[in-house]
Amino acid sequence: MSHPPEHPRHPSPERRPRQPRHACETVFRMESPRIIAGVTRIVRDVGIAEELAQDALVAALARWPEQGVPENPGAWLMATAKHRAVDLVRRRERYAQKLAEAGRDPETVQTQSDERADPDPDAVDDDLLRLVFTACHPLLSAAARVALTLRLLGGLTTAEIARAVLAAEPTVAQRIVRAKRILAAKDIPFEVPRGPERTARLASVLEVVHLIFNEGCAATAGDDWLRPSLCEEGLRLARVLTGLMPEESEAHGLAALLELRASRAAARTGPSGEAVLLQEQSRARWNRTLIDRGYAALARARGTADSSRALGPYALQAAIAACHARAHTYEETDWQQIAVLYGLLAARSPSPVVELNRAVAVSMAQGPEPGLCLVDALTAEAALRDHHLLPSVRGDLLERLGRAAEACAEFERAAALAGTERERELLLARAASCRL
Repeated sequence: MSHPPEHPRHPSPERRPRQPRHACETVFRMESPRIIAGVTRIVRDVGIAEELAQDALVAALARWPEQGVPENPGAWLMATAKHRAVDLVRRRERYAQKLAEAGRDPETVQTQSDERADPDPDAVDDDLLRLVFTACHPLLSAAARVALTLRLLGGLTTAEIARAVLAAEPTVAQRIVRAKRILAAKDIPFEVPRGPERTARLASVLEVVHLIFNEGCAATAGDDWLRPSLCEEGLRLARVLTGLMPEESEAHGLAALLELRASRAAARTGPSGEAVLLQEQSRARWNRTLIDRGYAALARARGTADSSRALGPYALQAAIAACHARAHTYEETDWQQIAVLYGLLAARSPSPVVELNRAVAVSMAQGPEPGLCLVDALTAEAALRDHHLLPSVRGDLLERLGRAAEACAEFERAAALAGTERERELLLARAASCRL
């Protein structure tokens, strides 16, 4: 994710309007999840909270070009949004009071100003986590929970969410609107639930955190391949979840997976920001501290797993990532073990993407021909039809088989489907290498 340019002390007239606007939009994209979460605590309506956050952005766009970017722009946006939220609650209270004086029932007007007079000692002091659990309420469909939380917590656009979940953009937009309406109509509490209800919502929460991290590791759109702020937020939330639910194996499994994947971040891009494939990465740049944290979290996942169910999908993926981390070089990777783990994962959590990854592992363990057979069996999968991953993997296998012309065509098709400029550059470079 690109960072806002430094704001000069005395900007030139021609740059003055543009620079604060860029800073404002960049900061808002980074801080909007926290702003929405903080405001939702006040107004108890995620739809209204998002509108108030947008109001703060509009105010910044009006003031910053004239007054300059504040020293702490994120805090400025948060304070502005919260002030508007408090004003809204006060207007509601005055309206309720007038209704009561007129002899009408004030309970039809929603007020929340006194709800925290006696705070719950077991409550989790993390508004972002509350926002995740609220957006993952069982009243919402699984797809709506993912879409809404990616919008509110991840700060993604509707188009980015659609690509992340492999769904049509209008469908995702409808899910988000409908989810907000349901939460508002049912007056869902803004809280982290306890007991059985917390466990029931855990699967959706883990899925959302995983998708947020994935968006940071491989952005669905834009100029940059990586969006570090989303990686950091996903990893932070995964760690919070393990502290919140220490007996949940899959919470530890997800944390292990994200720690291990995050450990490679520095090696995934070159000096100019270009994407670097796994086989070309300098493993000396992998973060050993994060790898050790990942090993420890995976050990906790194994220690808390129900023996009747063995490891869950996230812990299995973490075990695969651990195989990569243990290999000193790409050539030393235990692809046989990875292929076995992908087979277990496909049995526990079947999906076209898992099968595609299994095909890659099989190709590395047994050769490109068996892998290509598995990939060709996936060409009819609707979920992969418009995704760049399938032609990218197929191009790699064809190249390894010496079928350069076919590989070139696949890489070019993958580049046309890629969502980021960095991915397109990488795939077009691979296509060009096949023509040599």
